[in-house]
Amino acid sequence: MSEVVCSDRDEAEVTVRLAARALARAGLVGAYGHCSVRLSSNELLVCTSKAMGTILPSDVGTVVPIIGALPNDVLGEVRVHQQIYQRRPDVGAICRVFPPNVLTMSVIGEAPECRHGLSAFFYPRPAYWDDARLMRTDELAAGAADTLGQNAGIILRGNGAVVAATSMQRALALCVYLEDMCRLELAVRANRASATAPVLTQAEADVRANWNGRVEQRMWDHWTFGDAEQGSLKREAISA
Repeated sequence: MSEVVCSDRDEAEVTVRLAARALARAGLVGAYGHCSVRLSSNELLVCTSKAMGTILPSDVGTVVPIIGALPNDVLGEVRVHQQIYQRRPDVGAICRVFPPNVLTMSVIGEAPECRHGLSAFFYPRPAYWDDARLMRTDELAAGAADTLGQNAGIILRGNGAVVAATSMQRALALCVYLEDMCRLELAVRANRASATAPVLTQAEADVRANWNGRVEQRMWDHWTFGDAEQGSLKREAISA
């Protein structure tokens, strides 16, 4: 499996800034959260350590070793980015988010079912980390990364979620999908229909979980529309 990287530092900087503001615009983060891209086999670039919706075009991210100590100005939970990149060469971008419906689902103590097209990307369901502590030690971050496995996302008990994808555009889309998946699951349960409401079969999920038709690009365009740096990325870099 080839390693996914964003080797152009300038492109990477713009990408994480756009993603940070898009996640805030979508209501998936508030004062807390962070996102990163893989720069190389040895380094990642994480957005600046501030509320993601307040990140400016002039803000510069921080280069972090994928194996090694965190720089002093980096948030402690960036350890989970390191641990996921170590295990998953297919991952080129990671988002740490706090969507409201994901948070509600997380305290129930289980992951939502795959019931609609957007949830197919997490089939058979997102991973679930049954530990409410922040991932601020290598041990906890490694445990969460191991639990994530090959899944696209992991819900953390009382603590939001982490989503991993080949690109930041796909990671943003998956964050939106995960929140909608939890919204739908909570609505089904509130109507006491969870026992009879159908779930996707593997065959159905396999058909629905594809990125054809510029799926992630359309989501990216939607949530970055009007951003001061929209259009700064090369089209070929976005669709790679």
